[in-house]
Amino acid sequence: MKGGYKFLGEFIRQVDVRNTAGKEDNLLGVSVQKQFIPSIANTVGTDFTKYKVVKKGQFTYIPDTSRRGDKIGIALLEDYEEGLVSNVYTVFEVIDTKKLLPEYLMLWFSRPEFDRYARFKSHGSVREVMDWDEMCKVELPVPDIEVQKNIVKSYKTITDRIALKKRINDNLVEFCKTEFMKIFATRPEYQDEQSDWFSQPLGKSLSRVAMGPFGSNIKTDCFIEEGIPVLNGDNISGYLLSEKAFRYVDEEKAYELRNSIAHSGDIVITHRGTLGQVALIPDKTKFSEYVISQSQFMFTCDQSKILPEYVLFYFHTDAGSRRLLANDNTTGVPSIAKPTSYIKALHIPIPPIDMQHQWAVLVRKSLATVASNNLEIEKLAELAQIVLSTLCR
Repeated sequence: MKGGYKFLGEFIRQVDVRNTAGKEDNLLGVSVQKQFIPSIANTVGTDFTKYKVVKKGQFTYIPDTSRRGDKIGIALLEDYEEGLVSNVYTVFEVIDTKKLLPEYLMLWFSRPEFDRYARFKSHGSVREVMDWDEMCKVELPVPDIEVQKNIVKSYKTITDRIALKKRINDNLVEFCKTEFMKIFATRPEYQDEQSDWFSQPLGKSLSRVAMGPFGSNIKTDCFIEEGIPVLNGDNISGYLLSEKAFRYVDEEKAYELRNSIAHSGDIVITHRGTLGQVALIPDKTKFSEYVISQSQFMFTCDQSKILPEYVLFYFHTDAGSRRLLANDNTTGVPSIAKPTSYIKALHIPIPPIDMQHQWAVLVRKSLATVASNNLEIEKLAELAQIVLSTLCR
């Protein structure tokens, strides 16, 4: 054992309090993001008296690690006084919080190294589990309680800032959506497919449409530590590009894949896998160009006819999403059939360009703030990981 490290079993104990009153409220699950979430389990005919009670300041973890990829589901209850979890979960608590802070322990569990450790220590023939004995054998540094408090405070300062920026972004996007619906969706031409707004297919208003590279053109051995970023689904899961978890190719490979490179102002859409992802690459980005993945396609708007911001928010409406996915194929891996041909032929409402600009004037400042906040969030997330890495020192 490393100097200064101790066995976790010295500081924790199991808790097994059952829901004898048969309550059915605040049923919780645990996500791989290490958070409590509302349970989505089918509870028809369930005997709720078998559920376990977890109280504020206590932990819950799912011993089965074989169905959660590279992560273990474990969380500290902080947002509720108490909740109910399945009887297959393990509930435990810190014995003496003057020696080990639950929040400090949760930081230890949040490290990616702990996920790898948990998977390595899991065992079983049908399903692999990290049982209680293995949890107690976890080794961790337990510094002075004041040191623990300072580490927790530093980490919380960062994560609170991230949460604030995310709330601001949510509000700004909601404002843009509201203005979109107010200016466009209330017009009869927006709904009437016989109107002038629907007279031309979208392809007539695009200057470029491109697919991602074939899988054989971008294999795992192409990736390097730094270079030209290659997008994945996580990067386009919101309205604007998220600059996290990139893989990279060198400039020579990027030039080979130049037909699949996106720049600021381009729209990137997932056509295979998680359908419905549509994101705009904003003006303010970390890189000047991005290689889209083999599961994505992209297009550039002719801004004398249609603005990329308009296309972005239209495809994020219910009506726009339905049109985009009307040609999906649900056999096997979900996909949009012939995505580039489909997008070119697709008819969507295209308002007069001056009306689009009227809306864009209202929302572009908000979108620029969202893009700037996204960059700050990524930097803060990196800083949070640095704080977690200091736990081992």
